[in-house]
Amino acid sequence: MGDIHDVVIVGAGPGGSSAAYFLARTGMDVLLLDKSEFPREKTCGDGLTPRALGVLREMNILAAIEGRGHRINGIEIVNTQGQAIRMPIPQKDGLPEYLIILPRLILDEQVLNCALSNGANINSGVRVDSIENDGQFATVVGIHNKRSIKFRARMVTLATGANLKLPKTLGLLDRPALMLKAARAYFEGVSDDSDYVQAHFENVPLPGYGWVFPTSEDTANIGVGYWAHSLAARKRSSVQSAFNEFIQGSNLKRILANARLTSPVKGYPIRVDFPCARTFAEHILVVGEAAGLVSPLTGEGIDFALQSGKLAADHIVSMFNRGDLSIQACREYDRVLRDQFQHLFLYLNRIRKLYINPILLNRFINIADRIPELRMLLVDILLGHTDAAQGVNPRTIRQVLFGL
Repeated sequence: MGDIHDVVIVGAGPGGSSAAYFLARTGMDVLLLDKSEFPREKTCGDGLTPRALGVLREMNILAAIEGRGHRINGIEIVNTQGQAIRMPIPQKDGLPEYLIILPRLILDEQVLNCALSNGANINSGVRVDSIENDGQFATVVGIHNKRSIKFRARMVTLATGANLKLPKTLGLLDRPALMLKAARAYFEGVSDDSDYVQAHFENVPLPGYGWVFPTSEDTANIGVGYWAHSLAARKRSSVQSAFNEFIQGSNLKRILANARLTSPVKGYPIRVDFPCARTFAEHILVVGEAAGLVSPLTGEGIDFALQSGKLAADHIVSMFNRGDLSIQACREYDRVLRDQFQHLFLYLNRIRKLYINPILLNRFINIADRIPELRMLLVDILLGHTDAAQGVNPRTIRQVLFGL
């Protein structure tokens, strides 16, 4: 335990590995810790938005990601009555005008290897149980091969996803976390347009949605996600039963008529409470889903993980350059995240509460089918391209209610 690392990062998913990349390329001594050996599977919808692709482009691995993933050029939304609208992915702020669907088994290893090739190191098979502070350094305490192990660092980045155990131990979670429930499986022989991702609302607990995310011309990641504490959720015995009900809907039956399940149906939680989440402690910055940074509207979190990993890295570099690793400097990171994401998350929650119900959802799709401006606003909000406040302003609500 003699070495003192500049930064130890707990969790080597997209958030942790992007932070490691942006730190290591400045010459910092960066050590990643993860409980798993890579490559490892991660249950997820596997979608990469233009914002996620923008960060991967900064990391110089976008071409590799594109080469292994499936390109998507549009979004289709199908309401509870089977009415659908289709929209192309718009080009915004120089970002790619497409999505990529790539299983996390591949994506996470690619992002991790990028960090390692730029100077970061990793210790796999380490389960971190606590982080201790002595005022000057942080000591990360864990188990490796059934033996206690410790790592000292000037700063720690926490990138542990939806796992709540360590945040609770560190006092970073003083209230129940707000969660979505989700389940997904892979299918082959899927018969539908592989150029579009689909969001379905038939046979889905609301607020929530089901998805069909093509991974090739005839394979897809198919799943369902919904608000864990809703009345509709409490009527389901399990997330697997919600998944089974979803794929029995008329639209999914058509899509899956000749399909074959190629993986188990796997359930997973999604943490979505960024507006009230704690994002720092002494010598600790929190990124990605560990900070609740997952869209409460779509359940998408890879883009927020990559972006917050970069923001955390930039902030740590600034702290080191100033020679200030104090709790006050860590608190400044929280302000950075709030400036970047707080407004967006508050309005995404309002949109979810307002529209994701059978009455307004169906009307929204019906009206958007006739108003191109409303369709583009919808896709921009879903992709995080625009100010989500536009989705609940009086003019938009008037359009949805009256078609004006």
